[in-house]
Amino acid sequence: MPATSLDLDPAYRRISVEEFLEMDFGGARAELEDGLIYMMAGGSEQHARIAGNIFACLRGALRGSGCRPYGSDLAAQTDDRTVRLPDVSVYCNNPAAPENARKKLLGDPQVVFEVLSTSTFAYNQKVKLAEYCALAGTREVILVDPAEERIHVVQRTPAGGWTADWLGPDEDVTIASLNLTIPRSKIFARD
Repeated sequence: MPATSLDLDPAYRRISVEEFLEMDFGGARAELEDGLIYMMAGGSEQHARIAGNIFACLRGALRGSGCRPYGSDLAAQTDDRTVRLPDVSVYCNNPAAPENARKKLLGDPQVVFEVLSTSTFAYNQKVKLAEYCALAGTREVILVDPAEERIHVVQRTPAGGWTADWLGPDEDVTIASLNLTIPRSKIFARD
């Protein structure tokens, strides 16, 4: 059977996680899914504000705990050939140790936050949520819907299953594995 032009064009071959992490996208952002590169659109002010609010809350609350929040520059490998860039992730066990300074992957994040948008709403809730929940070290995945100001908290149970709840309009986000609560008002703050 003759090869198609797609088979011969090296631009379309599936790449490894290592190859992906060595690429320079010149300031643009991309994720790797099943060995294929997908460029990511820029976020809105609302998306950036909420991700920044979450990061700021976590940074102060986690200082000195051995856990550290990271923004979307730090990757999470969710499969053999898949790399995601969560909006905010938390790694524990001294992730900022000198030997990790140049790493782009630090293992499984303990907590993952994804800020949803109209274009990613369904995909993040179906595909990315399942990928994060499959990671052995991940304890909570929190999806934030800016349009409706809703928060979906997915937590690993002691038995290894998962619970999933949309929080009510007056509920704060409790992150059991970090023993902290983030006030909902701080997540959606506009100042």
